[in-house]
Amino acid sequence: MATVTENALEKRHQIATQLRRWILQMTTDAGSGHATSSLSAVELMAELFFGAHFRFDVEHPTAPNNDRLIFSKGHASPLYYALWSAAGQVAPDRLENYRQFGSLLEGHPTSRFPFTEAATGSLGQGLSVGVGMALAAKLDQLDYRTFVLLGDSEMSEGSQWEAIQIAAEYQLNNLVGVIDVNRLGQRGETMYGDDLQQYKRRIEAFGWQTVVVRDGHDFTELSEAYHRAAASTNQPTMLIARSVKGKGVSFLEDESGWHGKAIDDAQLETALQELGQPASEVRGELSMPNDRHPLSVLPADAEPIQYPAGDEVATRTAYGDALKRLASQYPEIVALDAEVSNSTRAEFFAESYPDRFFEMFIAEQNMVGAAVGLGQRGKIPFVSTFAAFLTRAFDQIRMARHSEANVKFVGSHCGVSIGPDGPSQMGLEDIAMFRTIQECVVLYPSDAIATQRLVERMANHRGISYLRTTRGKTPVIYDNDERFEIGGSKVLRRSDRDRYTLVAAGITLHEALAAHSILQNEGIAARVIDLYSIKPLDHATIRAAADATEMIFTIEDHVPEGGIGEAVLTSLADHPTPVRSLAVRKRPLSGSSERLLDDQGLSAQKIVAAVKAVADLN
Repeated sequence: MATVTENALEKRHQIATQLRRWILQMTTDAGSGHATSSLSAVELMAELFFGAHFRFDVEHPTAPNNDRLIFSKGHASPLYYALWSAAGQVAPDRLENYRQFGSLLEGHPTSRFPFTEAATGSLGQGLSVGVGMALAAKLDQLDYRTFVLLGDSEMSEGSQWEAIQIAAEYQLNNLVGVIDVNRLGQRGETMYGDDLQQYKRRIEAFGWQTVVVRDGHDFTELSEAYHRAAASTNQPTMLIARSVKGKGVSFLEDESGWHGKAIDDAQLETALQELGQPASEVRGELSMPNDRHPLSVLPADAEPIQYPAGDEVATRTAYGDALKRLASQYPEIVALDAEVSNSTRAEFFAESYPDRFFEMFIAEQNMVGAAVGLGQRGKIPFVSTFAAFLTRAFDQIRMARHSEANVKFVGSHCGVSIGPDGPSQMGLEDIAMFRTIQECVVLYPSDAIATQRLVERMANHRGISYLRTTRGKTPVIYDNDERFEIGGSKVLRRSDRDRYTLVAAGITLHEALAAHSILQNEGIAARVIDLYSIKPLDHATIRAAADATEMIFTIEDHVPEGGIGEAVLTSLADHPTPVRSLAVRKRPLSGSSERLLDDQGLSAQKIVAAVKAVADLN
């Protein structure tokens, strides 16, 4: 283990002083920010950065073997930006723009700041992202390490423990967590205060190596701790470091009531006098990573799609087929599943590509966070579970948007049509949830061909997308060479005499087609649109239908709030043609798929009845 020289120690102390001065100046200028939470972690991060532990080529920030750093306690952003300034990557005068409108230095880091690995600030998420990045390093056979700064308050989050257990399961010795145990949370003392042994016992019980740092402001002790972490061969490591909130300023140290508050100008002057002035503006140097690159795998052509017309295939099965079929064409595809792969059909991929499949067990929040980490390292992660259970991870999903993450979500067992399992298993809110994510693509195929094509579109699309799949089998209605585009739709039935338009997707499209046949036999002409792309929506086709018909009926196996009906209503907000939404409006029961669809007014017969009721009035 390298000995820290007196000169090196003195330089780090000088850097620490400069960091503290910047932190206080930034937050005072902004009139807000988390100065005390940043001050407690100064030595923890200064030693990491400038003690030759963190290897990063600043001239090539996208180099694949650079170490990664995630501030899970994203409110410590003043320290985060100050660190990169000390590393010469942010001009000190730019720190004056902290929290200002348009500045890259936002209150909590997002992808707008170029060195941000993932957006943080919603506590309890950074370690999961770190798990994904560590998994990516193993997969690519690279030796970079991922470091995650954690707050002691956020260790109460269940997602942290999901991440801790899966990191041990995968023996991620390239993952290092650093808990800043500064004792004080937002409103007072944290659950365990500064009892380091409480954290040690719990984390070791999950299979991690722990290193207790009794003085988180002692560079020598911290250096030894980081070296111990680097020596781990089969365990992730957690540094558990006691620190002082507000360290360096006498009237802030270990005092409640300062969380998220800036000091005023007079207090700033006093604080800066206490800290003293560094001998000169100190710049630290980062160590260089090894020059290594991921193994290159050449893509191969995917097998053609082959589903005979009229066959009955569940779209969840077609998803599994598609993932397996496209794996050779897209070597960066990885799959994560929450212990339901035999239901989501991700098992098809797992059986053929076990090294690219990650069983995340029933821990959906960590699964989403890990997928974000994998995506940030160049993978194309497909995340699958029951649609209902993705709601548990909505916070992780919404934060992924602020990371500009590239994650593909697949929710199976959607709607009341899943049948006897009952309402706890029914995804009824998922369309609404994913529609709220800015720029998220929301897709709902009705047959195996559409599913295959849309999975391929998702793989090609950069950003967050969601595919809704159905448990029960549905007939193949499209040709194998049919094309599907994001933002498109299919008009499956149309005539010049159409009075009504039926807009559906997934399971209800087949009910709408059956309803069309009944209505046609009774002399009522209706148009049928497969709205497989719910977001973005095919406004032109919907508007053309509204121009040509008297009323639009939307039919969806989903609650009305935020679903297909509201999407169509929004599209036609300025159009006089009325829209009637047929959706799940009653508390579902257990029963057969057919009975449940009928009970909710979504069966072919109930669609016919709804249309005829309007027709009789006219």
